[in-house]
Amino acid sequence: MNAETVEKKLQRLALELIENNLGVQELILVGIEEHGVVLAKNIQQLIRENSRIPTELLTLQLNKKKPTDIKLSREMDFTGKVIVLIDDVTNSGKTLLYALKPFLDYHPTRIQTLVLVERTHTLFPISPDYKGISLATTLQDHIYVEVDGDKVTGAYLA
Repeated sequence: MNAETVEKKLQRLALELIENNLGVQELILVGIEEHGVVLAKNIQQLIRENSRIPTELLTLQLNKKKPTDIKLSREMDFTGKVIVLIDDVTNSGKTLLYALKPFLDYHPTRIQTLVLVERTHTLFPISPDYKGISLATTLQDHIYVEVDGDKVTGAYLA
């Protein structure tokens, strides 16, 4: 996907989020570092341009290979909140699964997941609610998402 295609995917994802969350008091967008944060910023801007749903952006930091220490940019009470976890690619589903951990001590109204690229061979019981594109890949394939500052410039399979 080139930058133009990525922008169209992000616009569609933002509109889907708006449509599925009409009447929500606030959306808590949680970008998983690093590229998930860039995607979350872009989604937040598109939501602001197309709706009146208030959003708050948090970042979540974890080691994707060994996700034991998980840190949120800000602690808050997530009870009654709608949370959207955002990452660039689902590989095994492990990152999204562990990213749920900080929210399990609360009682959010709903937790949704959004990815730019979904790979269809997850090893964990995680399936993104919103996906820009879904690809059937082999375990040896790798998806690269390129960013430049706060813009996603492309995504490709290698």
